[in-house]
This record gives sequence, structure tokens and C-alpha cells, in this order.
Amino acid sequence: MPKMKSKGAVKKRFRPTKSGKLKSNRPHRGHMHAIRSAKHKRDKRRALVVEGAWAKLLRRMMGGG
Repeated sequence: MPKMKSKGAVKKRFRPTKSGKLKSNRPHRGHMHAIRSAKHKRDKRRALVVEGAWAKLLRRMMGGG
């Protein structure tokens, strides 16, 4: 079976933590913030942390075994 190609888009969007989880910025932060509540905007400032099966799949996409 050939090697799996790494996905550049995933490498740009996620960065690994020391414990093996993946961190990224949250989506929907670009524009049109006037219609969103303060709580919604505040929650978007927190980093998105991916763990479990999704993290394993995304790490494989990044080129890690």
C-alpha cells in the first residue's frame, strides 16, 4: 500500500499540544459580529481543542503515524 499524502490544509489549521491533543482557532470569526451576542463572541476567543478519534485522524492527515 502506498504512503498516505499529508494534507497541507490540516497542517496550517491545527497545532499539536504536548499531550497529543490538537488546538486550532474557532471558525466564524471573520466579520458580521454586530448580530452576535457578547457571550457568542467571547466563546469564539477560546481555542478549539480536538481530542480522541478526531485528533488521531487529523494527526494522520498531518503526516504523523
